[in-house]
Amino acid sequence: MKMRRMICLLLALVLTLGLLAGCSSQQKAGSGKSEDRISISMYMYDRSMFKELSPWLEEKFPNIEFTFIQSFNTMEYYKDLMARGETMPDIITCRRFSLNDAAPLSEYLMDLSKTEVAGTFYSSYLEVNRETGGAIRWLPMCAEVDSIVANKDLFDQYNIPLPTNYAEFVAAIDAFEAVGIKGFQTDWNYDYSCLETMQGCAIPELMSLEGTRWRMAYESETADSQVGLDDVVWPKVFEKYEQFLKDVRIQPGDDELMFTVVTTPFRQGETAMIRNTAALADDVAKEYGINCVMLPYFGETAQDNWLLTYPMCQLAVSKQVEQDEAKKAAVLEVLLAIFSDEGQKHVAAGTSVLSYNKEVKITPTASLEYVQDCINSNHLYMRLASTEVFGISQDVGHKMMRGEYDAKAAYEDFNQQITHYADPDAAEILFTQKTAYSNDFTDHGSSAASSLMNTLCAAFDDEIAIGYSPVATTSIYAGDYTLQQAKWILTARNAIYRGEYTGEEIWRFMDWLVNVKEDGANPIHHRNLMPVTSGLEYTVTEYERGKFRLEDVTVKGAPLDKNANYTVLLVGADTFLEHPNFCGCPMPEDLKEKRKAYLISDYSSQECMQEALTKTKQFLEPSQYVTILAGK
Repeated sequence: MKMRRMICLLLALVLTLGLLAGCSSQQKAGSGKSEDRISISMYMYDRSMFKELSPWLEEKFPNIEFTFIQSFNTMEYYKDLMARGETMPDIITCRRFSLNDAAPLSEYLMDLSKTEVAGTFYSSYLEVNRETGGAIRWLPMCAEVDSIVANKDLFDQYNIPLPTNYAEFVAAIDAFEAVGIKGFQTDWNYDYSCLETMQGCAIPELMSLEGTRWRMAYESETADSQVGLDDVVWPKVFEKYEQFLKDVRIQPGDDELMFTVVTTPFRQGETAMIRNTAALADDVAKEYGINCVMLPYFGETAQDNWLLTYPMCQLAVSKQVEQDEAKKAAVLEVLLAIFSDEGQKHVAAGTSVLSYNKEVKITPTASLEYVQDCINSNHLYMRLASTEVFGISQDVGHKMMRGEYDAKAAYEDFNQQITHYADPDAAEILFTQKTAYSNDFTDHGSSAASSLMNTLCAAFDDEIAIGYSPVATTSIYAGDYTLQQAKWILTARNAIYRGEYTGEEIWRFMDWLVNVKEDGANPIHHRNLMPVTSGLEYTVTEYERGKFRLEDVTVKGAPLDKNANYTVLLVGADTFLEHPNFCGCPMPEDLKEKRKAYLISDYSSQECMQEALTKTKQFLEPSQYVTILAGK
């Protein structure tokens, strides 16, 4: 029996390695055969998790072959993967979380309630994630603090005291407005700003006994039994939000304000307070020398003040992992590492966070000095963050900002939508994809990522397209695509540039994207970060695990002419490559200066892809855009 069990385990391991072809492709010079290592795939909700966590895990677990993929920050993304028969990644992460949203995924996920890692949490925080049957499938990472950020230097300059309650908050806004400084502002355009300010201004009501009971009922609802807003707590929420919008002096057009439009005047001393995170407060203090402090969402008295928080993400494990005892043990060991003191510090990457784990001591930064009372008294509200609440908060909130709704009308519309929610991007079929392409990474790249870039390049009639930082989130499947499903293929938050470059400049651009720099900075920690090209092919040598050297570049098979001009489409996120908290590889200044004129303003990569698909009606055939050689 023992021998039979051992054979079964070995077979399971072989099958797992075969399924995760992207991992098996990562055979690296000097690191041995990947067949000797357990393969673990991990989907990151955002590229921010690539800062310190992924290289730390690879260093800590040299016998594990990791595949890291940038995914999407929504449960709907994972539900779609399962609906079309994809394999659930071994470890998944998501920031936007509610038990309500997560319920359909339960059958695909492990119950972690009796694991060693679950025992490291304070029980009160785990109870929030416990299903009615007792299972816990999601573990919360350390908490972001997302409330009010104040420029204390401005308060001191104008001798305006920091507020300690709601009346003083309004008085501070009025005092700043009187001297020509905006008292409070936020990026109202986004769903999260609408959701967080709507809930933040009424946390005492939402945390009351009636509010807690309503939330428990909502989080436990089923498809056959939808839970609407109650008639005790939620009317007060909208009344307080209506007053809040008046008190912060909302103006026509504010519902369209975006992140940079709000944060720039804050850094310049033209706005005193904004809604944002302790992470931003720390960054502004460090980079601009401004004394930024966090303030709570204010109640009538200081005892009614609360901080709005949410886990940086929630982690879950695929149920398929249980089929292989060796892999299960490895995954649980990785989870223990991630939720350890050191692991959570790598996840936080220097930002101010609060931990849910008993043995983890993350020292708060100076920005949290003025909210220590809220932390000590556990006045930490965890936002209600279901997909539908995000979308409805934005829709109804914008109507209140535009004066179309008062509190009563907002309550009625919100209640109607929450019991009859329909994702506006999920219904209409845009096209039917005829051929499937895998996102597994081989020595010639990812077919899905190549298909994406070939589609963009062809649709806009450019000679070359280059995608850098993570590009594709998942495989391209054969079948019907809605707008939302199409958006989920391409990673979010990428800028689009189009312009003319010489061959010499293209070579230098590829050098920036591939080669390890003289100071040791590395733009490619693992293969999923390699640039994805269309119309251009390149060869690299991997001379050390995770380190590459650019060897050759061709254009449609012909040598790159360094004196010729080429039209180029660029899709990427510079911050990821340039910022010292990420890869620390600044783009050469002359290339950056030239490229400024090539930015297509207010045009996201997903909008670009959507426009391309209206022309091509398909994700186009991929090509072998990269050749990876092992060598010295």
